Amino acid sequence: MSINRKDIGAIVLFVALILAFVLLVNGITTKSGNQELTMVRDAVKNAALTCYAVEGLYPAELSYLRENYHLSYNEDRYIVYYEAFASNLMPYIKVVEKGAMDP
Repeated sequence: MSINRKDIGAIVLFVALILAFVLLVNGITTKSGNQELTMVRDAVKNAALTCYAVEGLYPAELSYLRENYHLSYNEDRYIVYYEAFASNLMPYIKVVEKGAMDP
């Protein structure tokens, strides 16, 4: 049994297609994860802005937004850093995925 050039070409093409598929799926997954991070950050920011518009101040704690403004996100997957400096200044908000390296 011998392998000719046509068979080698087909094998190389098959491997290239599999590799391209894996890279495509990986790229889609990464993009989706980044969009979810942005959505969580935007939800926290919008809840804080709503609180400021209604009450005239930004809350000191993230838990206040959860309890009074129905903020919810997957706490098993994301960590939200919420640092309020003053009641009239927008808090620092950062969202990271648990287990991800923080740059």
